[in-house]
Amino acid sequence: MADRLIIVESPAKANTIKKFLGGSTKVIASMGHVRNLPKSKLGVDVENDFEPEYINIRGKGDLIKSLKKEAKNAKKVYLATDPDREGEAIAWHLAYILGIPEDTICRVAFNEITKNAVQEGVKNPRKIDLNLVDAQQARRVLDRIVGYKMSPVLWKKVKRGLSAGRVQSVAVKLIVDREEEIEKFIPQEYWNIYAMLEDKKSKKNFEAKFYGKNSKKIELTNKTEVDKILEEIKNEKFIINSIKKTEKKRVAAPPFTTSTMQQEASRKLGFTLKKTMSVAQGLYEGVTIPGHGSVGLITYMRTDSTRISEVARTSAKEQIEKKFGKDYYENRYYKTSSEAQDAHEAIRPTYVELEPNEIKDALTKDQFKLYQLIYNRFIASQMAAAIFDTMSVDIQAGEYNFKANGQKLKFKGFMTLYVETKDNEEEEKDTQLPDLNEREELKKEKIDTKQSFTEPPPRYTEASLVKALEEKDIGRPSTYSPIITTILERRYIEKDRKQLVPTELGKVVNSLLIENFSDVINVDFTANIENQFDNVAEGKKEWKDIIREFYTPFEETIKKVEKELEHVKLEDEVSDIPCDKCGRLMVYKYGRYGKFLACPGYPECKNAKPIIETIEEKCPKCGGNVIVKKSKRGRRFYVCENNAEGKCDYISWNKPGTEEKKTPKKKTTTVPNIKEE
Repeated sequence: MADRLIIVESPAKANTIKKFLGGSTKVIASMGHVRNLPKSKLGVDVENDFEPEYINIRGKGDLIKSLKKEAKNAKKVYLATDPDREGEAIAWHLAYILGIPEDTICRVAFNEITKNAVQEGVKNPRKIDLNLVDAQQARRVLDRIVGYKMSPVLWKKVKRGLSAGRVQSVAVKLIVDREEEIEKFIPQEYWNIYAMLEDKKSKKNFEAKFYGKNSKKIELTNKTEVDKILEEIKNEKFIINSIKKTEKKRVAAPPFTTSTMQQEASRKLGFTLKKTMSVAQGLYEGVTIPGHGSVGLITYMRTDSTRISEVARTSAKEQIEKKFGKDYYENRYYKTSSEAQDAHEAIRPTYVELEPNEIKDALTKDQFKLYQLIYNRFIASQMAAAIFDTMSVDIQAGEYNFKANGQKLKFKGFMTLYVETKDNEEEEKDTQLPDLNEREELKKEKIDTKQSFTEPPPRYTEASLVKALEEKDIGRPSTYSPIITTILERRYIEKDRKQLVPTELGKVVNSLLIENFSDVINVDFTANIENQFDNVAEGKKEWKDIIREFYTPFEETIKKVEKELEHVKLEDEVSDIPCDKCGRLMVYKYGRYGKFLACPGYPECKNAKPIIETIEEKCPKCGGNVIVKKSKRGRRFYVCENNAEGKCDYISWNKPGTEEKKTPKKKTTTVPNIKEE
């Protein structure tokens, strides 16, 4: 009989914890959740004050028997699931199954799986935090009601099997709205004038950019304006009006939160959110390191705080001073967002002495990449600022002003180790100007002009969508990855390289949901509900109050929509393509993979065809039409139409004529029979 039984979620976590505790302690895994709402029905008793109808998860019967047996044979049972709302809920469900009363001191939590953290956690157990459990229940029950009540609307109007979700549908809406912005965008013309000037003393050239007239900025919008300025400065001298020299500091980014880790792993490593969280989970739970055994390499990876412990701060200081010198250390604190829960530290390495390169052989390729990213980001966050010498020069040409800016890196500081990347931001480079003096006349080498057009907002990537969700207060650290994974799997969006693009199915579903459930599928409602969940977690609100307040108006909307649908005969959009089996004009349908053509005579005639997208550019090898296809992972590639017949072998990831930036016009053609989806 074990003195203590500790139950965690995963075998990897169990193996790491075992070595920190005595031989009379047994550590086993529940393999995640053991109870959940049933899949086959709503599972929420609306008539009984929204009581959830939890059942044991199918296929876990033997595991539950084993857990009960081990618990019965132990003197004390501790539940050491992850330190967040989901982990608290798993502990609560385990307590129910094992017959442990709610007020029993049985809950153990630790932010990192290190010897000190584990031993301290076991020494200081607590009761299960029912406020955290209720916050998780509120989310689970509300999302179940929304999904199970709204989805049938999609079944009636689009296709059976489709599903709607509170947060996922808002994420789809953001992507669809962005696509509409791009499609409606009208480019605006603008011009720049560049003067290549020479410092007469050093004979060094540098570039100055047109700014304005009499020190007032002017936006150039057409060639007429540009030609007028060129004419007026043609014979003017270029004189330095003023020089401003300053020292600029650049401070390191804070240690990772879940959101910033996902964004950087996407930008720097090309990881999907799902992959990032899976690899991080493995690093947190434990990796076998020769000479150390199973080691939890990072702190808990679901957090929105940038706080770090004083112990970690001291360790970072020692490492920085040893490796880079005292000048490179700076004791730095970062302000955590007012919306952050701050229950856990930022994501950081648990042992700074375990440098990435020293344990590289013990890690998988992906584990090494992510661990190095987390490690370097944390160490850099405690390093001194980078220092730049900057120079800003105002140059007069008659009544007109040109400006030149230069900078030189003086002290690298944290940039020795790590520099944060940002979407659509150019890398900071040295652009050193000659040693110039005020009132100095410069030699005009040449004048160039450049016509440009404003560009539409970029499509979301996984990284930029996470940033948008966080800024709009939609979801929480634990939800970002499931949100994007779900809408990709449902084929509401797809990836075109790294960009997230709404599918035809996604646009149709979004339109229907906005038309019928605009009160639910909107950013403000979703953000407000998240804040209410937070209030439940803090003990400021009863979880069922949220459901009660939401349900009555939502149920009225459902009844109204269902009533309207009763009188609506849904007609499929008819194409001009005849069925090659029975001659009827085929209609457009929506399936798992989006829009396709089907015979309206189903089930007598089961003919169906995919809709094939072609581009205007011809095959560079044979001049045939080029068809756009998608890989299993959703990446677009290009194939000659003659490829299938063996007449041409052209196939490429890159679109023919990739120098063209405009979106290709789509054409619709068909290919021979496929089975109807």
